[in-house]
Amino acid sequence: MDIHLRIIGIALIILGILHVVFPWYFNWKTELERLSLVNRQIMQVHTFFIALIVLLMGVLCLVAPTELLTTPLGRTLSFGMAIFWTARQLIQFFGFSPALWKGKPFETIVHIVFSGFWIYLSWAFWTIALIS
Repeated sequence: MDIHLRIIGIALIILGILHVVFPWYFNWKTELERLSLVNRQIMQVHTFFIALIVLLMGVLCLVAPTELLTTPLGRTLSFGMAIFWTARQLIQFFGFSPALWKGKPFETIVHIVFSGFWIYLSWAFWTIALIS
């Protein structure tokens, strides 16, 4: 599992950093103008903190894989991350409309790749939390 945590760590750090391009890619300057100031800022602040927690999860996996695998605190943290990523996987299918990706080749590929990634993360953290 050590190698899985290192792979996950690198992937989550990259994903956390990729959040920097979200405002540009999703055209938030125009899209968020329609929102009230409070809703616009909640969207921006929550995106920042999601990016930060994803980045920090990645750092934790990269710098402390042994602790995650062998200590009660590590297994407890893994249990929390298992819940987090399992919830994210469920949102992939029940929170987002299929209209966002069906019939769109690039979006379909992104949907499939990230669905697989959320499943991989969930599997890894449930394995650590319950089996290690």
